[in-house]
Amino acid sequence: MNEGTAAGGNRDSDNPLLFGAIILAAGASTRMGEPKQLLMLDGRPLLLRAIEAALASAARPVVVVLGAQADKIAPLLAHHPVLIAENAGWAEGMASSIRTGLAVIQRSSPSLDGVVVALCDQPAFSAGVIAQLIAVQAATRRSIIAARYQGRNGAPAIFLREHFPALLALSGDTGARDLLNTPARYLATVDLPALANDIDTPADYAAQKKI
Repeated sequence: MNEGTAAGGNRDSDNPLLFGAIILAAGASTRMGEPKQLLMLDGRPLLLRAIEAALASAARPVVVVLGAQADKIAPLLAHHPVLIAENAGWAEGMASSIRTGLAVIQRSSPSLDGVVVALCDQPAFSAGVIAQLIAVQAATRRSIIAARYQGRNGAPAIFLREHFPALLALSGDTGARDLLNTPARYLATVDLPALANDIDTPADYAAQKKI
């Protein structure tokens, strides 16, 4: 990156940012002991809640990355206008899912300005959260906008297209952590403490059902 990429996006209110969404749902849910994507919360599977949040926003297309137990999860998506990206290398970790999802988005919509990368296990994720990220991008012109909770930057996050090469070069299980801690001239954050509640274990699930 160079100084010329510090402020991203030249859209305004008459020409809003064109962006897609990638929902990461390829993990094996080893700590949960069953596919957390299919856990019911308020009468809806956890993954479907995330998909509906993205579809209720301006994000198009919405790409869902599946991996472990894709055969069990894919039927859930049959009647939703999303693109399914199957990540055969899901065991590598989150980076492989980001690469897989972004490759599908680039093929289907090559002119997008950016992409929102989201997780499937944050019950507080919503179209309103996406709108807040987009509003901060419009106000700051930064090229990465990340949610901030528990003292760190995390998903969901917006990455403008100038960061697509870096996303496609990710490896390992740290996802986009380094990009989410890039210098402030590229990055802005939105305090979204409710997103700290994610569902990884049976205890997390039990606690969330009591909220």
